[in-house]
Amino acid sequence: MKRIGVDVGGTFTDLIYVDDEKVEVYKTSTTPEDPSKGIMTGIEALCEITGTKPEEIDEIFHGTTIATNMVLEKKGSRVGLITTEGFRDVLHTARHKRTYNFSITQELPWQSTPLARRRDRYEVTERIVPPNGEVYKELDENQVRDVVKKLKNDGVSAIAVCFMFSFINPSHEERVREIIKEEIPDAYISLRSEVAPQFREYESFTTTCLNSYVGPKTAAYIDNLIKTLKDSGFVNANLHLMQSAGGVATGEAAAEKPVNLLMSGPVGGVLGAIWTTKLTGLKNVITLDIGGTSADLSVLSDLKPGMKHLLDTQVGGFTAMVPMIDISTIGAGGGSIAFIDEGGFFRVGPQSAGAVPGPACYDRGGVEPTVTDANILLGRLGTELLGGRMTIRPELAEKAIEEKLGKALDQSIEECALGIIDIMNNNMIQAIEKDSVRRGLDPRDFALFACGGAGALHACSVARALGMKNVIIPVNPGALCAVGLVTTDLLYDYSKTEMVMSTAMDYERLNRDYQNLESLALERLAEDKVADKDVTIARFAECRYQGQGYELRVPVLSGTLDEEKLETLKEEFHKAHEAFFGKFYPETPVEIATIRVEGVGAMPDFEATKIKEGTEDSSVAKTGSRETIFREGDEIKHYEAAIYDRSKLLAGNVVNGPAIINQMDTTIVVEPNCKATVNEYGVIVIDIA
Repeated sequence: MKRIGVDVGGTFTDLIYVDDEKVEVYKTSTTPEDPSKGIMTGIEALCEITGTKPEEIDEIFHGTTIATNMVLEKKGSRVGLITTEGFRDVLHTARHKRTYNFSITQELPWQSTPLARRRDRYEVTERIVPPNGEVYKELDENQVRDVVKKLKNDGVSAIAVCFMFSFINPSHEERVREIIKEEIPDAYISLRSEVAPQFREYESFTTTCLNSYVGPKTAAYIDNLIKTLKDSGFVNANLHLMQSAGGVATGEAAAEKPVNLLMSGPVGGVLGAIWTTKLTGLKNVITLDIGGTSADLSVLSDLKPGMKHLLDTQVGGFTAMVPMIDISTIGAGGGSIAFIDEGGFFRVGPQSAGAVPGPACYDRGGVEPTVTDANILLGRLGTELLGGRMTIRPELAEKAIEEKLGKALDQSIEECALGIIDIMNNNMIQAIEKDSVRRGLDPRDFALFACGGAGALHACSVARALGMKNVIIPVNPGALCAVGLVTTDLLYDYSKTEMVMSTAMDYERLNRDYQNLESLALERLAEDKVADKDVTIARFAECRYQGQGYELRVPVLSGTLDEEKLETLKEEFHKAHEAFFGKFYPETPVEIATIRVEGVGAMPDFEATKIKEGTEDSSVAKTGSRETIFREGDEIKHYEAAIYDRSKLLAGNVVNGPAIINQMDTTIVVEPNCKATVNEYGVIVIDIA
């Protein structure tokens, strides 16, 4: 099987080609005005390099930030909301949570830039009531039709339908969809009962509106990409898109529920890190994925990704009530701009030079000093990147740093460049401590997994500051998100609110609802033509103690749920609660708030390839040397660092720092007193002194 993984970042688009015999990586500049242009440039280049015909490609896996960027940049579609009488302003009142409790001037995105403006929010007569979904008030279909006509006249074609307790009985929402289709045949429609069938009105209303907000443009982007691929000869290639929960969905499924693509961009890196770390024998890692614009962090204890609680999954200030792997993002990347703020403080990021104009040294019109410019002047980056396809001009980096920083700070260019790196590293150190130490995890028990185009440049410094003993550098660190894409499986998630106590368990209802959710997952996988032998169904329950307002996810045994399996579920919840909060309460009744089913369609395995074996002597890969600059304590030291070509390193080779290891998609800095060893799969493990 021939597969291509494509990850579109803010600065570069990373691609990987995989078949039964070879792996090839390619990197090209992102085209922000139309990401599909950069994608097609990279895919066609990979096919030419590998001698593969377009029609021979079987699968294309795509990680995209298009939906996320739409929310962050406020460029989604105009959304109309149809809701139950009395609940028109749920999106506005929200939870009364404020970033600054006592500020009367702060901007609240759900009020200043609502997903559906008040003029586009309409109430209709209807009411479903719990606990069994009885119809308290019949749906006024004439009123619904009048509302839909008003939305049509106002030019609204993306509509969210959010009725109270529709997750128990969706019949009213389904009827409204029928009416909308009669009046606006091409409307993009999202139903709460399908997008977010869970309790908590504000969160589920917002999630449904988000789906409609990003839906039309995301669907158009996916359709256009599929058409472009077919027109370019990739007639047999199935397109899959990465989701925030960690699996991929087909293009058709992603277009139906694009809210699942939000924050999916960094997920590929986490999956690639898990796959790669298994090749080293290490068990605990913290991923540091530094790209051109941002850095993504994830703590993987025992190589298991954590999942964010559904109340913590936000994008651009809006709650997105969809499963997401726990990843933190900070504005620290190779393109992060260094500047002096109004108070005279030296800062780096979160503003980024991006792909256009890029760092000053790229000679594309950029004039602001960036992290990349600092690494150039410190000798850590060479004058050619992307395997020689990009030529760097160090004199432009020097000019930018001197004019923007040196004169203002009255410091030398070296001091300014080291200051940029120190601030950049400190930003990442603080973020890692927040995600580990504050959760009761000691980073000294973890290895640092460095990936992204700039991760390996900063890894040794960050690891040393945190007391970590090892740094892992994968074979293709600059394209790890693309690697993660081709190692993942199809995944579909379905959920339903239950609100049932362990002391008053309704086994019949729970078993029926689990079976219904499993049927939905199986139907979706069958539509994707996944063979029965490749299908796996997993059950989960989101539980809490009686009186709590925060749930934890625990696995549920397959088969008919009974008293014995309930006891197992409760034990798993007690363990999870103790691990997360440090305490558990075995005498307190447990409430199952929501049940969840994941349907997984296994994709063919991506087998790691062993490299040629060598000795500790790495001189065969040495290509030269250059002066590099490091800060050791309060001293600035100059070293003559050996330069190596990673493609020539053999299994067992050892590289002692200071050294620079070059490859097409990244540059690895082995700092003084550190030792890098190449394992049998080509993965580099650096021992930190």
